[in-house]
Amino acid sequence: MNSREQIDSLKEAHPLMARALYYVLPPLVAFALLLVLWQVLAAHNPQAIPSLGAIWRALVDEPGRFWSNSLWTIDEMVVGLVTSALVAFWLAVSMTHIRVIERALMPLAVVLNVTPVVSFAPGLLLLFGFSMMPRYIVTGIIVFFPFLVNSFVGLRAVDQDVLDFFRTLNASKREILWHLRLPSALPYLFAAARIGVPLSLVGAVVAEFTTSGNSRGLGATIEIAYQQFGNLPVVYASVACLALIGVLSSAIVVLAERRVLRWSRLERS
Repeated sequence: MNSREQIDSLKEAHPLMARALYYVLPPLVAFALLLVLWQVLAAHNPQAIPSLGAIWRALVDEPGRFWSNSLWTIDEMVVGLVTSALVAFWLAVSMTHIRVIERALMPLAVVLNVTPVVSFAPGLLLLFGFSMMPRYIVTGIIVFFPFLVNSFVGLRAVDQDVLDFFRTLNASKREILWHLRLPSALPYLFAAARIGVPLSLVGAVVAEFTTSGNSRGLGATIEIAYQQFGNLPVVYASVACLALIGVLSSAIVVLAERRVLRWSRLERS
């Protein structure tokens, strides 16, 4: 029996196992190869790249430090993301119903998107001091544009015949929004979430880098560790925590998208 026949027999005998291996095995192999490559590079460049053992010891020696700072970064990420998404959706609804608002706000949104966000940090520090507000705002600015554009496109991506049918029934704008526009926009909103969630993590770290004076958060931990004579194990341990947060948050979005879109299709069928 050749390898192809063995694979086919495994699929028939254990379909769940075969499916799990199909999706799980390739990323595990790629991750293992990455770790091996990391160890090789660390062995040849110990001054620039710490070994995996040194990174692990940094995590084990001070687990509370990384846990508490991870929670601060997650807080900045979630607050900035949710607030920005809600504001963007509300503006997208306004732009959908009132074209003048679209013509007025869209150019401003483009300008905000192309402006380096670090340029806002000094002014935000003067306004709010060394509080969490500058970090929330910087994170929100970074994720604002994807949510605005995807929300606006999604709300307008409705079947014109169905929209005309709703209007013949004298449906109000609110009824059209909740029963037609919002269900049609769900794939676009989740597409924005797939982009916005990783960006919110990047935004939180950028905010921690640019709003000095607050030592909480993984970004601040990286900056402090680097200033302490280049404490690279702590730096890369913080990066590992950020990577884990990014993977878990992205996985949550994917799972939520599958469940919500499946439920939405069932509701409409």
